[in-house]
Amino acid sequence: MSLLREANGPTTVIRREDYAAPAYWIDTVELSFDLDPAKTRVLNKMRLRRNTDVAAQALRLDGEELNLARVLVNGAGCSFKMEGHQLVLENLPEGDAPFDLEIFTTCEPDKNTQLMGLYVSQGTFFTQCEAEGFRRITYFLDRPDVMASYTVTLRADKKRYPVLLSNGNLVEEGVLPDGRHFAKWVDPHKKPCYLFALVAGQLVAREQRIVARNGNEHLLQVYVRPGDMDKTEHAMNSLIASVVWDEARFGLPLDLERFMIVATADFNMGAMENKGLNIFNTKYVLANSATATDTDFANIESVVGHEYFHNWTGNRITCRDWFQLSLKEGLTVFRDQEFSMDLCAEASARAVKRIEDVRVLRTAQFPEDAGPMAHPVRPDSYVEINNFYTVTIYEKGAEVVRMMQTLVGRAGFAAGMKLYFARHDGQAVTCDDFAQAMADANPQSDLARLLPQFKRWYSQAGTPHLHAEGVFDAATRSYTLTLTQRCDPSPAQPAKQPFVIPVALGLLDANGTELPLQLAHWGQPEAGTRTFVLTEASESFTFVNVDSEPVPSILRGFSAPVVLEVDYTDAQLLGLLAFDTDAFNRWEAGQRLALRLALNAIRTQGPVPNAPLDAAYLAAMRAVLRHPALDAAFKELVLTLPSESYIAEQLDVVDPQRIHAVREAMREQLAHGLHDDWVWAYEAHKDNGAYSPDPLGTGRRALAGMALTMLCLAARSNGNPVWPGKAYQRFKDAGNMTDRFNALSALVVSGQPLAPDALNRFHSMFRSEALVIDKWFALQAGAPDRSGNVLPAVRQLLVHPDFNLRNPNRARSVIFSYCSANPGGFHRADAAGYVFWSERVIELDGFNPQVAARLARALDRWKKLAEPYRSAAREAIARVAAKPDLSNDVREVVTRSLAD
Repeated sequence: MSLLREANGPTTVIRREDYAAPAYWIDTVELSFDLDPAKTRVLNKMRLRRNTDVAAQALRLDGEELNLARVLVNGAGCSFKMEGHQLVLENLPEGDAPFDLEIFTTCEPDKNTQLMGLYVSQGTFFTQCEAEGFRRITYFLDRPDVMASYTVTLRADKKRYPVLLSNGNLVEEGVLPDGRHFAKWVDPHKKPCYLFALVAGQLVAREQRIVARNGNEHLLQVYVRPGDMDKTEHAMNSLIASVVWDEARFGLPLDLERFMIVATADFNMGAMENKGLNIFNTKYVLANSATATDTDFANIESVVGHEYFHNWTGNRITCRDWFQLSLKEGLTVFRDQEFSMDLCAEASARAVKRIEDVRVLRTAQFPEDAGPMAHPVRPDSYVEINNFYTVTIYEKGAEVVRMMQTLVGRAGFAAGMKLYFARHDGQAVTCDDFAQAMADANPQSDLARLLPQFKRWYSQAGTPHLHAEGVFDAATRSYTLTLTQRCDPSPAQPAKQPFVIPVALGLLDANGTELPLQLAHWGQPEAGTRTFVLTEASESFTFVNVDSEPVPSILRGFSAPVVLEVDYTDAQLLGLLAFDTDAFNRWEAGQRLALRLALNAIRTQGPVPNAPLDAAYLAAMRAVLRHPALDAAFKELVLTLPSESYIAEQLDVVDPQRIHAVREAMREQLAHGLHDDWVWAYEAHKDNGAYSPDPLGTGRRALAGMALTMLCLAARSNGNPVWPGKAYQRFKDAGNMTDRFNALSALVVSGQPLAPDALNRFHSMFRSEALVIDKWFALQAGAPDRSGNVLPAVRQLLVHPDFNLRNPNRARSVIFSYCSANPGGFHRADAAGYVFWSERVIELDGFNPQVAARLARALDRWKKLAEPYRSAAREAIARVAAKPDLSNDVREVVTRSLAD
């Protein structure tokens, strides 16, 4: 584990099986920073001791792009050597007595374009140390199982950097000569170095003092650049809600005198849970009704919650090694999902949140599980750990935790969490430790009984396929449901063993009425949903006292992250859509109907049909849209067609342009076929009073926005200017960003002549709001492609005065919106999209490998493509791979992509 890199680029594969405990422990760290953008001086005083459980060996400290000036052991000079990126000290004191090590280095934050370690953004110092950024600040044992107590002193010019922040509690501050000042911070909790943080700059803070349930008072602070204070209220409210929820749901209180969030515009990720000093991308902090959409408000609530919940699940208990990343991330995603659902007052709003989460899983993680970067929730090896901050680690990891809760119950899960902290607080542990605590706290549960097999979810990559087949026997009044599981081969895992799959199940009769469930050995029937646990390759369940052939409602609430294969008839799906008591499966029935129609049209030879949808589907969608009892948010989800990327995953050979053409034809048919219904939906939902990002208002605005888009799409073909005119007026008059952006999007997506003028007006209105301009860029780069018009527009956006490739948010807004989120525009027959992609990957890799590697994954699924796309995509990937000085980040992605 300690040999992370060779000196000049040839990569070292890190393997989980090679884990060894560190040869030294670091007990205390005293860091002193003299902050200067061009040359920051870092004095690192550590107290170390040998790990007596490990054979005596040299101390190897990681460091990158540092200028080493001094090394002292117990106050005296010592011999050392450099081996690649490691500082090696061999002649250290014998025995287990502690010794002091002092290292003095300098670094150049203003030249740090990777945004890892210590860097400068808009004149302010920030840090990002996860996963291996601390080695860019000082020489250290940069691994998560080395936990130490930190004292940090920051010194800087007071006028340029009036705010000096670090982890923990502020214990001293004062004035220094020459216009400088200092601040001293002490973190009372031991932590790994990846949780270290500092911030220094001109910032203002929204503050709130709260009293926790235990009676302790805490100071909450949200720091932003001057001028952004009016966009911090929602972030603060979300933080307060997070503190309250974690203490109420899991008994986990805030453990510091103060908790700080700081926003920066230059950040590779979404946010970082540094102990007590969370550093956030501005995208997940700044919001008011004029500049942020409902989606932005929801994302801020979720991400603020996620990072705060890490305070216990990630910080108090952390990972033994980076292979255990899902220990903190999967668990904390589950916690932030539960937090958002618990904040929903209505069951329907909880269901909408669940559907949204599953949609992300199926459109992003399922393809990852089937592609060249497939890996288990707990990976076995990596070259660059930054490449494994993935939807598998996060979202699939959360589903594994959710299945644990399903198997032990909500109260049992809380008991498992309590035992987990009782055993491991203050430690660096493994996924096995968490699972064992859950099982031990619930000894009579299915999880405890099946724990070794359940842990295959951590060790086996790939998405299991669950096949369901039912047989009704009228003579015996019985219905037998056979469930069969399989999991396709994935890299380095040709054969898979059966998983533990909890299957939430209900039965409906022909009229849509929920049937009681009764197996032969049950004493009496049970009403509602029952969870059955599949453990074998195939198992059958026979239900008795069934008078007529039922329709099975399988995998309710998406009880396991699997692909469900069941041969429903159209009539059965229509029944489930109309009557199922489970909101998720009701939505899923509509998705299955739409997907079936899309695949039929794609597979049909000849031109794309003008009317891929049948009358029954249109009637069902009309019934949903007009349904008096369904929530607007749920209606919008049902009426949203499966995405082009999701449709592509259902095909063995993918013609992206045909998929795009079929889906566009389906949208246009929905627009025309339900025209009067869309008019009603818009008029009934467009007025919502004073803005509030609550579930009811959010759903109503979403449905009104969808209706407006559909009406503008219909107007495109019939030439009627009424609805485009109404959309333009709505755009100009809207009282909040959601309504304004929905109207702008309706014009752009439908290709209306009014769109360019609206785009220009939008830019003029918000030119000083960076996050809003990100939306402006992304809308154009992600617009539906018509005759190849998007790529030329994207190339023009790259030379726009407001475009800055070095800002990750801005790069994502254009390049990722086109390459990763616009398959109809990206996959061009002339391969120009792939050429563009290769140019941008190479360009980004020159200064920010982490962002470049994310972009490199846009062609993960190239082997599924039909010709000529397949050969052209391979050529583009090979062009990137041939670059001699490619980063480890990108090289790992493209090498795995090209592998057979």
